[in-house]
Amino acid sequence: MRIGMRLLLGYFLIVAIAAWFVLSIFVQEVKPGVRRATEGTLIDTATLLAEVGREDLLSGDAQQGRLAQAFSQLHQRPFRANIGGIHKVRNEYHVYMTDARGRVVFDSAGLAVGQDYSRWNDVWLTLRGEYGARSTPGNPDDPESTVMYVAAPVVDQGRIIGVLSVGKPNSAMAPVIRRSERRILWAGGALLGIALLIGLAVAWWINRSIHTLSRYADSVTSDTPLPLPDPGSSELRKLAQALENMRIRLEGKNYIEHYVHALTHELKSPLAAIRGAAEILAEQPPPQVAARFIDNILVQNARMQSLVEKLLAQARLENRVEIVPVSVSVDALFTRLADARAVTLTAKNITLTRQSTPCCVEGDPDLLEQALGNLLDNAIDFTPQGGAIQLAATEAHGQVNITVTDSGSGIPDYALARIFERFYSLPRENGLKSSGLGLAFVQEVARLHQGTIDLQNRSAGGVTATLTLHRPFT
Repeated sequence: MRIGMRLLLGYFLIVAIAAWFVLSIFVQEVKPGVRRATEGTLIDTATLLAEVGREDLLSGDAQQGRLAQAFSQLHQRPFRANIGGIHKVRNEYHVYMTDARGRVVFDSAGLAVGQDYSRWNDVWLTLRGEYGARSTPGNPDDPESTVMYVAAPVVDQGRIIGVLSVGKPNSAMAPVIRRSERRILWAGGALLGIALLIGLAVAWWINRSIHTLSRYADSVTSDTPLPLPDPGSSELRKLAQALENMRIRLEGKNYIEHYVHALTHELKSPLAAIRGAAEILAEQPPPQVAARFIDNILVQNARMQSLVEKLLAQARLENRVEIVPVSVSVDALFTRLADARAVTLTAKNITLTRQSTPCCVEGDPDLLEQALGNLLDNAIDFTPQGGAIQLAATEAHGQVNITVTDSGSGIPDYALARIFERFYSLPRENGLKSSGLGLAFVQEVARLHQGTIDLQNRSAGGVTATLTLHRPFT
């Protein structure tokens, strides 16, 4: 299992357990919380009605008192109320009043008048000066039919002369409780959904960062290492930098050995030619023969000097870690390249077409000119007399594709996989062998600019070289 998925499962498990713990507490507290709030309201109501019912109790005919008249009118007056989506259409209070002996003298329902309620907790405790309340099932067979009663003393001149109790069915509170529980559960579900989305986003980011680092680590052993990635995290950035340092050290170990072998191989041929010419000159041949071998020595010497200079330039380029990018006009690059090679193009009767473009790229202008110059030189070398070369640039998705297209013979299939190797070269029209460092130089320039270089054979003949670079930020 991927580490991102493990982190996601662990994170979601922690969130789920925490959410379950919190939600269970909330749900468990909804019912007692609503009932405590209702009980507080009942206390206030009972205390107020006890003051109203005192005169009725003292009159001796509570069933015809003000309290009875008020409830009679209340039952005859329908009302509708919408309390946050809960519709209330009737009075749910049950009120009764007892005398000092606990006998019911008033009942809003008209059912218990004359009965002895002195043993009910609400009456019994209140008559003794304590807080009286009880919860009694309205139907013994239905546990959900309980009614909560709260009592208040009826006091006259400091003496308790009776008790007024207010009751409310717990079923009246059920819609509020169910709605609260439902909303809490919906909120919990939304919380888990949001947590899952956040977890997925974090897992995707971690997997993407690790995948980027893995691709970079795999590219260390290839000939075309990827540019140092930015994983977007300080810890992963340190890991990426450690991998980069490892790559540099590994390349450093092989660097000298590789270049010594390559340089030795490339210098064998000119040194052998110089040695052969020197041996012939030591025999003091005729002046015409001597002049020819002297020219050969000079040509081979120039070849060795050019090879050493290119190797040094390649080494300097590969040791560069970064560049100072500026905005470079592609049109200006095309103009300088065409002007510098005008004589060569004329000598081979090659037509160079430049596409006028407003595109700009971000990079080092000198390195870009050298890289494009190498691509153009290759195109000239492999384009026959009277051929055509085109320079063009297109912009897409924040990148600029610079193309050099020729009408030559193309790249043989066997050479496609090795075309960017150092010192690997194909024979030119003139029979001369190049240093094989031109395309390797272009590849290093592309790497420094975090771009790419690609060579593709054209179906109509010739090659299209595409250097992809970044557009300047605006």
